[in-house]
Amino acid sequence: MFSQRFGLAVHVTRHAAERMAERYINQDQLLDLLEHGTIRSKDEFRMWIAKTFPGRDDNLVCAAVIIEDRLIVKTVMHHFQWEP
Repeated sequence: MFSQRFGLAVHVTRHAAERMAERYINQDQLLDLLEHGTIRSKDEFRMWIAKTFPGRDDNLVCAAVIIEDRLIVKTVMHHFQWEP
């Protein structure tokens, strides 16, 4: 998988892949999230990317990612809320 938005290959950790399966989020949805979701940065390397998907009733879907030599997806969440 490759992110045009970040210009990097995407690596999904085992943990993130397990959470995706539990939460019925497929790779196409993950790529859509990474390419079009709203970004909130923690610092220059760590961020959350969140997006609402039509037809899902579990609030925002969010990926916690790290930018290194590739975009690393650490986990994928649902029922996500931005902190104020």
